[in-house]
Amino acid sequence: MQTLPNPTTAQPTANTALTDTTIHRRKTRPVPVGNITIGGGNPVVVQSMINEDTLDIEGSVAGIRRLHEIGCEIVRVTVPSMAHAKALAEIKQRLARTYLLVPLVADVHHNGMKIALEVAKHVDKVRINPGLYVFEKPNPNRTEYTPTEFAEIGEKIRATLEPLVISLRDQGKSMRIGVNHGSLAERMLFSYGDTPEGMVESALEFIRICESLDFRNLVISMKASRVPVMLAAYRLMVQRMDHLGMDYPLHLGVTEAGDGEYGRIKSTAGIGTLLAEGIGDTIRVSLTEAPEKEIPVCYSILQALGLRKTMVEYVACPSCGRTLFNLEEVLHQVREATKHLTGLDIAVMGCIVNGPGEMADADYGYVGKQPGYISLYRGRDEIKKVPESQGVDELIKLIQADGRWVDP
Repeated sequence: MQTLPNPTTAQPTANTALTDTTIHRRKTRPVPVGNITIGGGNPVVVQSMINEDTLDIEGSVAGIRRLHEIGCEIVRVTVPSMAHAKALAEIKQRLARTYLLVPLVADVHHNGMKIALEVAKHVDKVRINPGLYVFEKPNPNRTEYTPTEFAEIGEKIRATLEPLVISLRDQGKSMRIGVNHGSLAERMLFSYGDTPEGMVESALEFIRICESLDFRNLVISMKASRVPVMLAAYRLMVQRMDHLGMDYPLHLGVTEAGDGEYGRIKSTAGIGTLLAEGIGDTIRVSLTEAPEKEIPVCYSILQALGLRKTMVEYVACPSCGRTLFNLEEVLHQVREATKHLTGLDIAVMGCIVNGPGEMADADYGYVGKQPGYISLYRGRDEIKKVPESQGVDELIKLIQADGRWVDP
């Protein structure tokens, strides 16, 4: 007869890494952006970008405020010209006068040294794209880059980047080195191809210039519109940084994700996968929609992974023939009554089979145990049985009795 192992003495044989339910975040240095800190063990920061023209000062202030009021912690603006850069001075002053000093990031492109130097006076972080910061028009007749040509452009990049680095360093401000798969510099394309390797080398070139000037308030991003490319680029960047002893925080995003359901799924597939691996310190979901639509997706990703708790976590079974009430309708009623709360787990279960066991980790449970009645739970303990028509009201009373209710 087969002898079964004694569960009290048997040694675990599974790899604990496979059974560990905790996300172990990569250790990174803290990088300040206004009154927010990216990395250094701080919560993953949520970002977005206004779509107003920065020359529209009133519209930009309103757009920044709308985003910040719904939970966007850092707001990015675009500065394609010197006039746009100077407009940011007024935008910042007006925010301080009429609202709050929201952490701001300026996007600088295409030979933007003069623009970047101006805008560095007015924002908390400057984002540059290595493929565009020193923009070289591609030569269709080129067949190679010689080592000398490669080095000469590297020196030009250094000369162009150095004043900005010194300005940010001396002001205690930050920079995002934001590599995009679709805009690698020509010499990187010739040397590495349109690959994650080219993206990583592009970032490292700029990082090394910053480090040589004793500037390390850096955040790195490796965005791509294709999720597999984005994942490979970030993973390779982490591997290279670990090998080189670098601990810069990472800004995650799937660029040009599109809109609607697919845009959200695509962003979640990329951002959520890396966050689950412990990679990432700040995120932006890029949707072809109003910027305000991006923020709930960010928080949903973070909530689902247990990285931030900013709303109620609803646990609900998918419904089946055992369900004793209209589960979809009741879940909607419970959600509408409690969605303004934060930090709670509420389970809505259609029958006793899926009830107490499946919702064991929930703070409160709403379970159909017999037709026409609802059993309300606090954790694993059944508290009361009430008529179905009173279920939502009685759930609210239970939360109130525990001192965990706030009025909407």
